[in-house]
Amino acid sequence: MAKSISGPDQLRALFQKKLWILDMDGTVYLGDRVFPETLPFLERVRAAGADYLFFTNNASRSKQTYVKRLRDLGIPASEDQILTSGETTFRFLNSRRPGQMVYLVGTPDLEQAFREAGIRLYNDHRDEGQGLSPREEAALCPIVVVSFDTSLTYEKLNTACRLIRHGAEFLSTHPDLNCPVAPEDGSFIPDSGAICALVTASTGKEPRYFGKPYEDVVQVIEDHTGLNRKDMVVVGDRLYTDIAVGVNNGMDAVLVLSGESTLQDAETSAVEATYIVPGIGNLL
Repeated sequence: MAKSISGPDQLRALFQKKLWILDMDGTVYLGDRVFPETLPFLERVRAAGADYLFFTNNASRSKQTYVKRLRDLGIPASEDQILTSGETTFRFLNSRRPGQMVYLVGTPDLEQAFREAGIRLYNDHRDEGQGLSPREEAALCPIVVVSFDTSLTYEKLNTACRLIRHGAEFLSTHPDLNCPVAPEDGSFIPDSGAICALVTASTGKEPRYFGKPYEDVVQVIEDHTGLNRKDMVVVGDRLYTDIAVGVNNGMDAVLVLSGESTLQDAETSAVEATYIVPGIGNLL
């Protein structure tokens, strides 16, 4: 396990890879502050004949919103260069649960992304549940998906718990417990995994998670790019998602210490990063 900062000689081989899978918040920017080394790093990736793709577990924003956010920060990206944990969830629902109604605990952006993926939302059909018993309601809407929801309300939580308690399947876009924000905003805010923990405490049910670190992510990226995972490298700030999706699926994984994880976390983690650097600038 790389438990110390990796040097330039160790990192040089990474530039033989064809695709860099980059986390966003905590990796290339933090809050509204882009790291000054981000753009030079992306230019070096291009100069090496490789490409980069942003994959974030944060499904609270649509791809279109992420493109605008990245461009506002000065980071060049197209919709084809962005994937979220929402995509892995859509893929599962459309292939394994086709046509079934879903109750979504998520932002308006994510709701719209679900609609555009052809998923029928109970959020839009609540009138159909009027007058039904809780068990009948769960039969009408047999799936609950919980995500990072900055528009979370008690009513949403209550509806999700009621459906799950009476038989609905419990899914979640991603397991992240905290979302990193700028230090002046408190460093972290509760993420999808924290909301799911509340639902689990109420219902006794655990969710099936999508997004990083699960292999669904790698399969979606391979399908999206036409590349094999052996030609990819993952860069991110979370050991249990970003780094785990790499090392658990045959890819090199670079931990940056500019977001959630610390060097002390790496010392005690069961997830072993291939390389550790203070920030993305150390990959230049």
